[in-house]
Amino acid sequence: MRTFDVSPLYRSTVGFDRLFELLDQTARVEPLANWPPYNIEKTGDDQYRITMAVAGFAADEIDLTQHDTTLTVAGRKRDGEGERQYLHRGIAGRTFRQTFSLADHVKVTGATLEHGLLAIELVREVPEALKPRRIAIAAGTTRLGQDNAPAQIEGQVRAA
Repeated sequence: MRTFDVSPLYRSTVGFDRLFELLDQTARVEPLANWPPYNIEKTGDDQYRITMAVAGFAADEIDLTQHDTTLTVAGRKRDGEGERQYLHRGIAGRTFRQTFSLADHVKVTGATLEHGLLAIELVREVPEALKPRRIAIAAGTTRLGQDNAPAQIEGQVRAA
């Protein structure tokens, strides 16, 4: 695997710190960072869904936390497995922690756990003050600003 050193870019750019931190994070992928498996889908113009396969986990064993632009999904099995004796254990019940970096103004609107799939609904809600707005351009005979013509006083005739 190739690694890229983005530290020289820190010296020549301003305001892209978060982008470079994301690049650094992807370069340092932990071995179990892709477990449990998940999908990220776009369900509308500003709507998204993260679906995670968390078979064997109950809703009260999964913790979903959003702090600013970071969404953390953590799962921890309760200590009730002691009374079972497995001959083969193919369904993983290990503790997991998955972190997602969200764009600005993306919020979690809900989560459901059904048939072993955790579905997390997200929506991007940009405040009105930050949305682009259209500015009307006035047309007609009104002039704004300076026209570079000498001022003419009423009643005086201009010398040619």
